[in-house]
Amino acid sequence: MQTHATRRAQMVASQIARRGVRDPLVLAAMREVPRERFVADEMAEFAYEDSPLPIAEAQTISQPYIVAVMIEVAAVRPGDRILEIGCGSGYAAAVLSRIAAEVFTIDRHAALVDVAQARFDALGYDNIRTRTGDGTLGWPDAAPFDVILVAAGGPDVPQSLREQLEIGGRLVIPVGDFNYDQRLMKLTRRSATDFAEEDLGAVAFVPLIGEHGWKDARASGRSIPQARDTLPTVIAQAAERLPDIDDPTFSDAFDRFGEAKVVLLGEASHGTSEFYRARAAITRRLIDRHGFTIVAVEADWPDAATIDREVRGKPPLPAAEPPFQRFPTWMWRNTDVRAFTNWLADHNIGRDADAQAGFYGLDLYNLSASIYAVITYLDKVDPDAAKVARERYGCLTPWASDPAVYGRLAMRSGFAPCENAVVKMLRDLLNRRIEYSRKDGESFFGAAQNARLVKNAERYYRVMYHGAAASWNLRDTHMFETLEQLLASKGDNAKAVVWAHNSHIGNAAYTDMSAVRDEINIGQLVRERYGSQAALIGFGTHTGTVMASTDWDGPMEVKEVRPSRADSYERLCHDTGIKRFLLDLREGRNDAARAALLDPKRERFIGVIYRPETELQSHYSYASLPMQFDAFVWFDETTAVTPLPTRQKAGEEETYPFGL
Repeated sequence: MQTHATRRAQMVASQIARRGVRDPLVLAAMREVPRERFVADEMAEFAYEDSPLPIAEAQTISQPYIVAVMIEVAAVRPGDRILEIGCGSGYAAAVLSRIAAEVFTIDRHAALVDVAQARFDALGYDNIRTRTGDGTLGWPDAAPFDVILVAAGGPDVPQSLREQLEIGGRLVIPVGDFNYDQRLMKLTRRSATDFAEEDLGAVAFVPLIGEHGWKDARASGRSIPQARDTLPTVIAQAAERLPDIDDPTFSDAFDRFGEAKVVLLGEASHGTSEFYRARAAITRRLIDRHGFTIVAVEADWPDAATIDREVRGKPPLPAAEPPFQRFPTWMWRNTDVRAFTNWLADHNIGRDADAQAGFYGLDLYNLSASIYAVITYLDKVDPDAAKVARERYGCLTPWASDPAVYGRLAMRSGFAPCENAVVKMLRDLLNRRIEYSRKDGESFFGAAQNARLVKNAERYYRVMYHGAAASWNLRDTHMFETLEQLLASKGDNAKAVVWAHNSHIGNAAYTDMSAVRDEINIGQLVRERYGSQAALIGFGTHTGTVMASTDWDGPMEVKEVRPSRADSYERLCHDTGIKRFLLDLREGRNDAARAALLDPKRERFIGVIYRPETELQSHYSYASLPMQFDAFVWFDETTAVTPLPTRQKAGEEETYPFGL
């Protein structure tokens, strides 16, 4: 298990330095201060996650990156005297104290100040002074200050704080409506009356309450002014209202994406009925009107192949196990998917094989079924090769039901006992492509895909213990390569619809996945390969119910989805007051909304695991919505999927983020 010191060093490297913070004093201070000491014991495991964390008095400890940025832009130096408004947990003051000569920190909550002082004393940080009071008034008897940092957003910059700056002093403060449109401002005092101002970008902070900030509603009747064009207003002006999903005209709005080569349809969770039903309606339209013949889903290849045979009127393979028995069964064994595949089967009746729409899996988890499929194929076309396959795959057979154990073995022993065998099996199969294809080209394609899956899965289970990014990237690269193989197999005019989670189909280059974790995804790879011939469409919701588990391989539960956070894209969509809409985010479509939403904000990701009690840490990440998606589909309130009856088998555990 990693120590807090190790995780702290990783935090500084990946969340702070990699994002562009370069000041060596700031980086050194962030490496020194133990953030876990500034949160409650039950939150210590999240201390080095890339997010703010809740503390007492309904306040938060700021995201580490924001703390580092504010200190860097303020150019804090040894010898400086600092005033911090918003002591909170005391973490930012502690970091400042490792650089500056003196730190004065003030908060209106006495309980927070008392706890912070105790933390400073315990850590030996004796150059910090604390006070309970109205931070908007500053600390006049200790002024002037070289730097003033304000950790809460006010309607404007308090004159009292301007006056307490030294000439040449720097003031950094969030300014703007405390629900939307906050900007981080830096003021530099050039003379008694002259201040240079710099806009450092969009941020989201708690409100600055006080005489020269927002008035506490219990103490004053002063209302918060509302901007004429708030972000929800801008979104509402661009949003195209959608009818109910069951309305035959629901999918009409998506004809604009019919000329694309690949349309990727996301979901904000794996257990929400509206996402499945909407994707089904859009896909039916793309198949009926625009010539799409590939439906590629975030599911295991051999399981989806069973469904594909069904929808294209082919007999089932002998002794094949029922599909989608691995956790999470409800993800593909639900009434919405069944309704769609029934439609596919009806659609394909009487059509030539080349004109039929197929159902294909992109994922790589069902190792045992893929091994079985390769051997079954070779038994028919080349019994001698089947014997070799049994021998080679025999290396993996003891681990097929729980390949994660194989991964741990490989990590501990330092070598991969089955790697050469699975690589040779795929190579031999591909080398006999022409011979095998003559006998049954389509069956050969499926066997080759299963052999690729075995090769990539063997590697996946080895690298998953070396870090989440390595296994995530291997998995999404495998899914992208499978999509490429499908498109190539169907000819130059082939067109595909992809169903996968938002975290897979949005462009990872414009999310924390890339900035913090070095992750890529299908959406990014498709965008790089197909450019404007790809349409990346995300989905979101504010609240409702979802089918999910609390732990991996745990029982499925209908869970309440918490209302979205005030600082999230989801809350902006909710505050439009529109129940269902399509927001076209492509350049030249709704440029005002696109520009207004470019600055990264929080976005919610719920996988097959949902833990509402740690939702901020577990299920929110930062993204730039217009760069991540070409369009966004909104359902304000959603409901859980209805699973089909099945006997669940234990599934191989996925890696971060929570079963996506």
